[in-house]
Amino acid sequence: MKTAAAVLHEMGRPLPYADSQPMVIEEIDLDGPGEGEVLVEVKGAGLCHSDLSVINGSRARQMPMVLGHEASGIVREVGPGVRGLQADDHVIFTFIPSCGHCRYCKVGKPSLCEPGAEANNAGVLMNGAQRFSSNGQPYFHHCGVSGYSQYTIALPGSLVKIDSTLPFEHATLFGCAVMTGTGAAMNTANIRPGQSVAVFGLGGVGLAALIGAKACNAGQIIAVDLLDSKLQMARNLGATHTVNAGENNPVEVIQDLTHGGVEIAIESVGNATVLAQAYESTMRGGTTIAIGLPHPDHKLSIPAVTLSAMEKTIKGSYQGSCVPTRDIPKFIDMFHAGQLPVDQLLTDTISLEDINTGFDRLHKGEVARQVILF
Repeated sequence: MKTAAAVLHEMGRPLPYADSQPMVIEEIDLDGPGEGEVLVEVKGAGLCHSDLSVINGSRARQMPMVLGHEASGIVREVGPGVRGLQADDHVIFTFIPSCGHCRYCKVGKPSLCEPGAEANNAGVLMNGAQRFSSNGQPYFHHCGVSGYSQYTIALPGSLVKIDSTLPFEHATLFGCAVMTGTGAAMNTANIRPGQSVAVFGLGGVGLAALIGAKACNAGQIIAVDLLDSKLQMARNLGATHTVNAGENNPVEVIQDLTHGGVEIAIESVGNATVLAQAYESTMRGGTTIAIGLPHPDHKLSIPAVTLSAMEKTIKGSYQGSCVPTRDIPKFIDMFHAGQLPVDQLLTDTISLEDINTGFDRLHKGEVARQVILF
């Protein structure tokens, strides 16, 4: 079958992307679902910094690739052997395929699935397949999702069935922003009522971490960013204090506000310098959660003695340490109950044709989340 898709052929094209057009809209070929595969009509796909990091070359991937790792859609066909999914089911994609039987999946850590990570790094489905092509040339998959295509092939381990009443522009956000940010607050940090929390970086993921902290009944919630518009969004979503890091030293402000530092700092920028600031802003015995994905060559530098002498902790969080089949339904229930205002993370909906301009806006920090609606 044919599908319209946004394809990246070359990383590192210059800004603005509205001029250099790194994402090319093409009509390409898509094989039907093979054994154990699912054909999904994509209805919504988010623009995330993880996609931007592939476009700008900081996270190298195989080319050409159909990008997009945060998406939702409708099952249109299932291949032989697929259980638990059928045509017309509404689904949210997860960007780390889960095999269900590796040593990490067995202990409830599917975000660390070894076969899933290997497949994502190779740009193929977890069964090794490539289902996109053009003129006989195979195109690579992105995170087992490839959401910037009207139709895509996925494995059941990349899909979570949801209620059909949830609008796709909201459903899409649960696939990355909410899982990664809210999951980090609830699962990785395990924020307890009354704890003080600082969130560094207020994109879609950082704001999702903030609403997660609010849902956990955190005490002081301090939001840090360079843009006043993002800080205003944070205040609207429950931040008790905000810090413009371009005008003030956030470490000094946080230590002053909290009389020595926060109990939990969450870094969602993907910048080693900001991660060091987050670490420095925590109190003795405090915990720093690293969500962002810095450039692979960047190193973190902290005073090593503070880990022991101050009993500080640094924890990584990938996909919010979530079990998607458990946590996505839980987060959706919290959204319906008014506990997670996920809809407030959505800045705009756009068309596939506007994808390059959308990534320009994301690069400038003008938006929290944009969702392509098909």
